[in-house]
Amino acid sequence: MKKLHYFFLVILFVLTGCQSQFSASEIALWEEQASQIEIIRDDFGVPHVYGQTDADAVFGLMYAQAEDDFNRVERNYIWAIGRLAEVEGEEELYSDLRARLFMSKEEAVDYYENAPDWLKELCDAWAAGLNYYLYTHPEVEPALITKFEPWMPMYFSEGSIGGDIERVSTRRIRAFYEDRTSLALNGFGNGLTITDPYEEPKGSNGIAVSGDLTESGNAMLLINPHTSFYFRGEVHAVSEEGLNAYGAVTWGQFFIYQGFNEKTGWMHTSTYTDVIDEFKQVIEERDGQLMYKYGDEWKPVETSEVTLKYKEGNSLKEKTFPVYRTHHGPITHMIDDEWVATSLMWEPVKALEQSYTRTKKNNHDEFRAMMDIRTNSSNNTVFADAEGNIAYYHGNFIPIRDTQFDYTQPVDGSNPATDWQGLHPVDEAITILNPGNGWIQNTNSTPFTAAAEYSPKKEDYPRYMSIDSENFRAVHAIDLLKRTSNLTLDGLIELGYDPRLPAFEKMIPGLVQAYDNSPPKGETIAEAIEVMRGWDFTTSEESVAMSLAHFYGMNYLRNGENPEGLNFMERMDYYGEGSPEEERLAIFKQTIEDLEEDFGSWDTPWGDINRFQRLDGSIAPNFDDDKPSLPVGLASGRWGALASYGARTYDTKKLYGTSGNSFIAVVEFGDTVKAKSLLAGGQSGDPDSPHFFDQAERYVNVNFKDVAYYRNDVEARAEERYKPGER
Repeated sequence: MKKLHYFFLVILFVLTGCQSQFSASEIALWEEQASQIEIIRDDFGVPHVYGQTDADAVFGLMYAQAEDDFNRVERNYIWAIGRLAEVEGEEELYSDLRARLFMSKEEAVDYYENAPDWLKELCDAWAAGLNYYLYTHPEVEPALITKFEPWMPMYFSEGSIGGDIERVSTRRIRAFYEDRTSLALNGFGNGLTITDPYEEPKGSNGIAVSGDLTESGNAMLLINPHTSFYFRGEVHAVSEEGLNAYGAVTWGQFFIYQGFNEKTGWMHTSTYTDVIDEFKQVIEERDGQLMYKYGDEWKPVETSEVTLKYKEGNSLKEKTFPVYRTHHGPITHMIDDEWVATSLMWEPVKALEQSYTRTKKNNHDEFRAMMDIRTNSSNNTVFADAEGNIAYYHGNFIPIRDTQFDYTQPVDGSNPATDWQGLHPVDEAITILNPGNGWIQNTNSTPFTAAAEYSPKKEDYPRYMSIDSENFRAVHAIDLLKRTSNLTLDGLIELGYDPRLPAFEKMIPGLVQAYDNSPPKGETIAEAIEVMRGWDFTTSEESVAMSLAHFYGMNYLRNGENPEGLNFMERMDYYGEGSPEEERLAIFKQTIEDLEEDFGSWDTPWGDINRFQRLDGSIAPNFDDDKPSLPVGLASGRWGALASYGARTYDTKKLYGTSGNSFIAVVEFGDTVKAKSLLAGGQSGDPDSPHFFDQAERYVNVNFKDVAYYRNDVEARAEERYKPGER
């Protein structure tokens, strides 16, 4: 009946002269492929997609993603292909230009057409699954993309948060391409975008534990990305060609980015390996041609044009830009009067190959061979497998450079000695395999403490391979792991949610000491100090001390004085041990006043302030203090909370979480794989879906669900089963 319905729909299009972006032959092919696919939705709405081939699984996976959150799928590709200004207006014009600087549509098509046949088949299935969804859901109105093309995945080949390209500053692109002006360099002396120090830290936690420390004798993996909520969905993709991967997929991508199969598991954390470099170019016009100096030669600057559209009111306008490129990469900005080209990893075919084939590896040897592709540029990898191996790879795409130059700052592109000299083999990178301590951790921190005394040594590697910077999450994880034994899956969850906040362990005693050394300050501050004096530096919904500590810490970061050159951990310790005592008390007094003004009382429990709310499916979140929300006892990762909950105000008094723990899983490998998972909110972006917010109570209460991985378990928990087009 379903096929008959679509047959008559196609005939109707022909008879009525209606224009469709899809041909009858395309629809017929999609129908045939859909008949080979089954989607089973479990009791939490997680799609388990079964196909005969990998391409079938990709088709079904994209169809299911579109069902769950088409808006986020489409938006990711509008951004990636450089057409965001057509939807969101002129302010996004330079985001679009940035995308086009690194790849034109013609180049993307060429990459696709020259990709291996198996990868082209997956890209075809990617487009087919999304287009079939649009065809079978005519009520859906795309913001822009009415037909997805198989070359589009070339623009979005990694699963990390925006990837490397987002570090290229759109402000600097605008200054150069609009006004030919230079902006001041950032505090690190380069022109890349840096994180706002007051924003919630982005990144992730990855922990692998060997069987020596587990009750079962099997290796375990904690998968704990810290991303924007609803940035990724939870999925399961299976084919008869060896695919059986479960985990988190960034909306719109056809590979599981952080997850596991029956034999291996992989967790990515953001890396601080230096993978982006800026090359200052000496440019002159010679005989009407722009030329750049390279050694004793002058080479032509590649020059072209790109025309971008942008929305203004109800109309579209256009703006044409010249685009310049040297062998180092596109010209992205100026430093003083010199043009600057930015080099980063841009190998979309190889990156897609690595991202997809990673999910089908059966042991560490196979996984290690996959890493030789070397295009996982923005990530570290924490790994575990069913053979008992645990491993860590710090970065993957690492250009070889001449260490006489400081690549943390722009280098002289006219000097051939500054050029990248190929890539470091994986064996030369910072890696750990089966350390004697039995565990590995990374929290976007230095790799030189990742396995305690079995960690790599800083002096053995070029300085550009990693910054040697610790954070409070790593300090927390190391302390817990050093005391770990007989670990179970539930024990790994407990470890990942340990409530201790080490950032306050010097700061708060320093505040109490300042009070004790000062004349009496009044009854209110005395009562508040006694609360802090008795605090054990852990977070909970009921904790008044947590409320005071959070706002005291944020106020001190914004208003406190500190010596130049301190990192975040050193600043927090300085506020407790080295800052003027009168300053500590003044900022604490202001904190009390702020709490009284915003919440009526300084002794407000943390859960009354720190909330979880989801009102609608919009990409930009909306919050309302007068509408229902849930109390959350978790805290910011900046304070050392492993279970990060990034919350702030949104024209509200209360704090609302929007980032941090999003998809979380614990996995145990053995004869069979066992896993538990949790997703912030729910699987669906549709407020009318029962799975829009059905995991919220579980999320705030740390009540993980069992993962249904094997077919019998999936069928036992099946809520719906259908083929694409039947739902």
